[in-house]
Amino acid sequence: MDLAGRTALVTGATSDIGAAIVRSLARRGAGVVVHCHRNMARARALAAEARGLRVGAHVLQADLAVAGDADRLAREAAAFAPIDILINNAGTPIRRVPWRELEPAFIDQVFNLNFRAPLYLCQRLTPAMIERGGGVVINILSTASVLGGSETVFAYSSAKGALSTLTRGLGRVLAPQGVRVLAVSPGTIDTEFQRTLTSPELMERQRPAVPLGRIGRPEEIGEVVAFLATDSASFVVGETIHVNGGVYMS
Repeated sequence: MDLAGRTALVTGATSDIGAAIVRSLARRGAGVVVHCHRNMARARALAAEARGLRVGAHVLQADLAVAGDADRLAREAAAFAPIDILINNAGTPIRRVPWRELEPAFIDQVFNLNFRAPLYLCQRLTPAMIERGGGVVINILSTASVLGGSETVFAYSSAKGALSTLTRGLGRVLAPQGVRVLAVSPGTIDTEFQRTLTSPELMERQRPAVPLGRIGRPEEIGEVVAFLATDSASFVVGETIHVNGGVYMS
């Protein structure tokens, strides 16, 4: 129970990866604030599952693609409990758009969700971490941030690239104040998100490109994130841990 006494805010917690992160944190004793966009039923079930592990759990709703909702989420989460661990997991391409058809309103929506919301949550929540003597921020990236992704997700991959840069910058700025900032970058993971955006045929074509010869599992991301949140990773700052079966190695 190496996270006992700490509370984590996990955004996008009802996604497969988000739920895996919540479970891994709760198993290590962390209380959890479960954020969802729409699926309150799934969020409440996940919170109940966490309470079954004898940790505190609270559910909050916010649309992080909408300006202002990140600020409200930060306030409401901190009102539940001091946030020691921030997991910026919420993020999707929203939909596939060929790059020649990208328009300002859609780009803003994608960047609000995948870059601005994590930035604003860091702005609002890290000062209290500093006052309490420390904390951890873990941003969830994507292999698309380094490989570019397909031409229908360039806005998403660009936003994740910006979040990667922010991770390194904040890691350097906040480390002297006791807050570790780092990132986990999943490759192709067997999630509802992937199955919605990617055809089964394309998923199968991706499998041989993975040196391990298989698609990843959500819990493999959850376990890495939870480990990085513990004091066992206390000397890891500003790094991106790539969890992709060997597709990309930095």
